[in-house]
Amino acid sequence: MSAPRVSFEFFPPQSLEGSFRLWETVQALAPLKPQFVSVTYGAGGTTRKLTHEAVETIHNHYGVNVAAHLTCVDATRAETMEIVDAYAKAGVTEIVALRGDPPKGQGGFTPHPEGFANSCELIEALASRAAFTIRVGAYPDPHPESQGVGHDIRWLKRKFEAGADSAITQFFFEAETFFRFRDECDAAGIDGSKIIPGILPIEKWAGVRRFAERCGARIPAWIDEAFEKAVRDDREELLGKALATELCTALMEGGVQDFHFYTLNKPHLTRDICHALGVQTPAHLEKVA
Repeated sequence: MSAPRVSFEFFPPQSLEGSFRLWETVQALAPLKPQFVSVTYGAGGTTRKLTHEAVETIHNHYGVNVAAHLTCVDATRAETMEIVDAYAKAGVTEIVALRGDPPKGQGGFTPHPEGFANSCELIEALASRAAFTIRVGAYPDPHPESQGVGHDIRWLKRKFEAGADSAITQFFFEAETFFRFRDECDAAGIDGSKIIPGILPIEKWAGVRRFAERCGARIPAWIDEAFEKAVRDDREELLGKALATELCTALMEGGVQDFHFYTLNKPHLTRDICHALGVQTPAHLEKVA
């Protein structure tokens, strides 16, 4: 098998320490020549300004293609499109268009009276500019707000019909979860090759487990058991690296060519997994990496 194409997700810094951590992460992973990197928004759009600053800095100084996260939360249409125009002016050509999580303490998503009601409206507005590659979210396991069997697939199809170019999935733990989802997408008329699996390298299982419960990712019993033993033997990170590598290898054997890694701004685990998959730093950049 040839090496896969990879992309990475970062989150914007909210402290001086966080800034050092972000730039260390970018410097460590940029030499792997990702197809793109993305920069997230905080819940409720809380890091909007920080996201914009991080996107522009990475775009201008690190020679990688940056996809800026953009949400519908707590902003008017005009305010959102001002951000879009600023990205276009800065030379950013990719956007990850999401509805977004509600602000902390708010029970559920409530559209701004003058804002986009959902991700599809945002995607349509972006597509009308014809200036961006538009990436969206997808959910192999049911979204916490899913209304039943097939709901997430129907919603994803609407996103593509609105103008999305590709979708990045929520993380999952077993290759079969992705293959089932891809087959369901194909059956619904969605090109499965446009679905990029999201991979979360596990450094600390307790935190990932809590996150999985919040976002609806199914947790196989065998993973709980494996990490219980790994924590006891002080091999938690080693197990996380092995599981992510095995998951990606199984996906590649099933025809997957692209992976999007949720780095959590911790580069070394992701870099080691990429190396294990055959993604190498070009020789002239090895000293830099």
